[in-house]
Amino acid sequence: MNSSMNSSSHLEQLAERELQQNEDRNVPEAPSGPQTSTSSPDPSHLDPSHPFYDVARHGIIQVSGDDNYGRKLITFSSCCLPPSHQLDHRRLLEYLKFTLDQYVEMDYILVYFHHGLSSRNKPSVKWLREAYNEFDRKYKKNLKTLYVVHPTNFIRIIWNIFKPLISHKFGQKLMYVNYLAELKDHLNYEQLIIPPPVLRHDEKLRADQSGAPRPPVNKPPPRPPLPTQQFGVSLQYIREKNRGAVIPPVVSQTVSFLKQNGLRTEGLFRRSVRVQIIKDVQKLYNLGKPVDFAQYQDVHVPAVILKTFLRELPEPLLTFRVYNQVQEILSVNSSLRVTRCKQIMESLPEHNFIVAKYLLSFLHMVSQESIANKMSASNLSCVFGVNLVWPRHSSISLSALTPLNIFTEILIEHFPTVFGSRCPPGQVTP
Repeated sequence: MNSSMNSSSHLEQLAERELQQNEDRNVPEAPSGPQTSTSSPDPSHLDPSHPFYDVARHGIIQVSGDDNYGRKLITFSSCCLPPSHQLDHRRLLEYLKFTLDQYVEMDYILVYFHHGLSSRNKPSVKWLREAYNEFDRKYKKNLKTLYVVHPTNFIRIIWNIFKPLISHKFGQKLMYVNYLAELKDHLNYEQLIIPPPVLRHDEKLRADQSGAPRPPVNKPPPRPPLPTQQFGVSLQYIREKNRGAVIPPVVSQTVSFLKQNGLRTEGLFRRSVRVQIIKDVQKLYNLGKPVDFAQYQDVHVPAVILKTFLRELPEPLLTFRVYNQVQEILSVNSSLRVTRCKQIMESLPEHNFIVAKYLLSFLHMVSQESIANKMSASNLSCVFGVNLVWPRHSSISLSALTPLNIFTEILIEHFPTVFGSRCPPGQVTP
């Protein structure tokens, strides 16, 4: 027992020395605390009445939409940690759990940006132990990958300290990422909220690797999409290439299959499936080949395909134009919000409105079966909000999720009122 404690204490001392050496190598150190830029949160957008405003205002934890396969994306940025005497780390842990509690019932991804952790702002090893022990199975079960970006020897030493506590299964979820570009193979990189100090550090690492800044690479122009392309092209393109079909085939076919087979499936839209299956189905659609969802024997396949289709549209289904209007929904009196949502939806271009009505009609149907599937309008809004509308030139910050989710919840729960009596194509009025 004493031998184990001495070993742990020795590793802690090594970790502290490694952190100090890393600071010495990287002087001047990037300032800690909240950063203000287009890719980090603006504290002024946070509601001071937020139960964790004291922690949230630093922008340490962010929810950045979904990854390429429908899994919620949550980031933790060390460079946003203020000096330890300015932050109650117990409150930080409570805020992290508060954030994760909204998403742990579905598959999710954590991205940890290590750069900026210093002897001035780091939590203690005791705090890390408490944090790990408090994250019980409900947090660990649906965590699919923990990406550690810009790892140093400090991370590897800390990992050795925790080895006795960490299961082999959880250990397999850890992935080290040396350069930001490597994330592009796994995530929707454009959605990530990356603090400027991390971007600058990555540039420095890449420059040091080559000995000099790399000249800009002239990328070849993108290949034009196939006539049969379904993913990554506009609604208008799909309509023109599919003989005027108003509802995109991916949407109509996934919705049709899920209506017949998935309405009572617990956790519908909350689960991911193997990445290769998603790629294979996308390829079939893009080549204009038939897709038989029955052969996969998994209703989560069409569910993820539907979310992936929406996420890969060049412009969100509800258009860029309405994003600011959606963000203002909290300023509308609660008794008038349904009416305001109806106005926003009716301002959409006709084609977008019809597709949105078709989709929301289905999600309303899913919510009606929430006793069986556990997917209430509120739960569905957490999944679909970020896939229906997003800003044109930036990521969705954690503070922006609340109005977005409330807006989406209203669309689902009050579907008959918001969309009126006119039915989407292919449906008969009840």
